[in-house]
Amino acid sequence: MLRLTSALIFASLAASAVAADDFTPPNCSLDEHCPEEYPCCSVYGQCGTGAYCLGGCDPLMSYSLDSCAPMPICQSKTYKWENLDNAATNNEYLGNASESDWVYSGYPKLEDGNLLLTMPKNSVGSLFANNHYVWYGKIGANIKSSRGQGVVTAFILLSDTKDEIDYEWVGADLTEVQTNWYFQGILDWTNGDSSKVDGDDTFGEWHHYEIDWSPDELKWNVDGKTVRTLTKESTFNETANRYDYPQTPSRMQLSLWPAGQASNAQGTIEWAGGEIDWDHEDIKTKGYYYATYGEVTVECYDPPSGTSVKGDVSYDFKDNKGLDSSVEITNNKTVLASLGATGLDMDLGSNSTMLS
Repeated sequence: MLRLTSALIFASLAASAVAADDFTPPNCSLDEHCPEEYPCCSVYGQCGTGAYCLGGCDPLMSYSLDSCAPMPICQSKTYKWENLDNAATNNEYLGNASESDWVYSGYPKLEDGNLLLTMPKNSVGSLFANNHYVWYGKIGANIKSSRGQGVVTAFILLSDTKDEIDYEWVGADLTEVQTNWYFQGILDWTNGDSSKVDGDDTFGEWHHYEIDWSPDELKWNVDGKTVRTLTKESTFNETANRYDYPQTPSRMQLSLWPAGQASNAQGTIEWAGGEIDWDHEDIKTKGYYYATYGEVTVECYDPPSGTSVKGDVSYDFKDNKGLDSSVEITNNKTVLASLGATGLDMDLGSNSTMLS
């Protein structure tokens, strides 16, 4: 069914929340890169500085490869939800993943030791993104999806060059989970699939979902059983002489969003089961749609054989091919000094530069 990737649709819905009221940022694409003044091409397809240069900043569409800040390296960790002290809003996070494991927009809540991503009436929902990039590894989460036509819950990996690995739950069908993958955001409608989930429904019952991603094979596991496998070998593109396989460092994202919003493309609305009902019983009784996330785990795998390793702090792109061979591991810092800083001048706006 014709639609954009879920990550790009959610980004387009949320874009207006990031831009300043009096500033219309230039757009960016592979054909039209960002200008030096606003060098970073964000996940929203707009150019800017500061937050635009962090998670989601696409080096292939930016002014230069080093316009985006380096990506914090993978960290094996288990996340529980006693509080949100390790989470920062997307307008205050400056790249310090040691201080903030997560960055978010929207309306997260805590309830009974779990994370609730909520979507109040006429909102664009909530997004929770991990700041430690995964470059091959296993991520898992206990999840109860949202419900209702037009409402989509997601648990995905998304790279800055738009490699993507998805779990998605369409609220109009609580018997299955959809799986999908993309390479550099290239839309291929044959990549999607779905799997039945045991039990009564995905909203009322907990299930454990895993993405097991290695350089040669990708597995989607539900409740300990593999429901889908993709091999790198099967993705070879003879025309481009490359593997169209997700292969670059990616951020884990948890989200709840209104795919059935009336302003979306008709194909997206149909895929989501119809237009969203803003008078649904969850809106009436709770004040919002919601998806529930329990314990989340990350297990980092070793980088691909032959990777250039010059440190243990960050991932960087060394060429514009957007392949795993384009990535190196460095000691380059990941933290910007201010919302005016970029990868080209990460100290801009610090006390030292202001005094000089």
